[in-house]
Amino acid sequence: MRDALRGVRTRLEAFERPRAPEPLPVRIGRRRIYVLPTRFGLFYAMLVAAMALGALNYNNNPALMLALLLGATSLASLIAAHLQLSGLQLDAMSAEPVAAGEVMWLRLSLSTRDGRRRRGLRGELDDAHAWAGTAEDGTAELVLPMPTRRRGWIHPGRLRLSTTQPLGLARAWSRIWPRQPLLVYPRAEANPPPLPDTGADAQRSRVHPLGDEPHQLRAYRAGDAPRTIAWKHSARRGSLVVREYERAQQQDVMLDWKDLRALAYEARISRLAAWVEQAEREGRRYRLGLPAQPALGPGRGHEHHHACLRALALLPDA
Repeated sequence: MRDALRGVRTRLEAFERPRAPEPLPVRIGRRRIYVLPTRFGLFYAMLVAAMALGALNYNNNPALMLALLLGATSLASLIAAHLQLSGLQLDAMSAEPVAAGEVMWLRLSLSTRDGRRRRGLRGELDDAHAWAGTAEDGTAELVLPMPTRRRGWIHPGRLRLSTTQPLGLARAWSRIWPRQPLLVYPRAEANPPPLPDTGADAQRSRVHPLGDEPHQLRAYRAGDAPRTIAWKHSARRGSLVVREYERAQQQDVMLDWKDLRALAYEARISRLAAWVEQAEREGRRYRLGLPAQPALGPGRGHEHHHACLRALALLPDA
């Protein structure tokens, strides 16, 4: 029974506006707002109808006036619920990229321009929902969870904004279908092998004042640590000089698609994603080589990390 009702609801939703994705921002106009009584509203209407019939049957004018007043209140509730959504605007939708299989959190930024505060706004996406109300500046934010299943661009589908304010007798709702894809990173391999070895020259040296082996002397500069001053050499030269040391520095890591020929297509992507995460955690500089595109890097940090995972996410399907 529940599945049948869900199927009927899905067919009815196909006739609701909008019928195609639309660019942001989206303003909710009066022609795309739908209003129907709630269950409580239907029960309320039955009570008012019974009261009116009883008043007419017994010729009770005060009871009839009360029934008419309650009926007018219910009609006013329909209009008020419609006005709660009319003029509401979805300005932006954003989400931080997550790995496939994780939950992505959508942030919806709402605003109004007429200065009226909106209360009891409910946002729905599939089976998830969240509540919000506009602040004094006319803005509101809804945060909705959205499950992810595969890497690449995903589209959230049609969002539903609704309210039962002010009396709970009627529900007004509207659909928004934002044309804004969201990025999902590939799922990283759970237990990847260590980062690939860069060969016999995996270690190279660079000059650093706090390394291990003395390398050379140079003139003192403001900000140099006192422990690096070569006092004996300074006394002989008549001016302060500082010892510079050299410290071993690891070479850049090359993460190459061609080196993983033994793995399946999606397994290669998962392995490279895991290595990107591992190199980032270890603070290593890394390059990513993918088919039919130039290598990314070397580099490290948030921007390089995002660029590499984005490139892996957008690789074509096998």
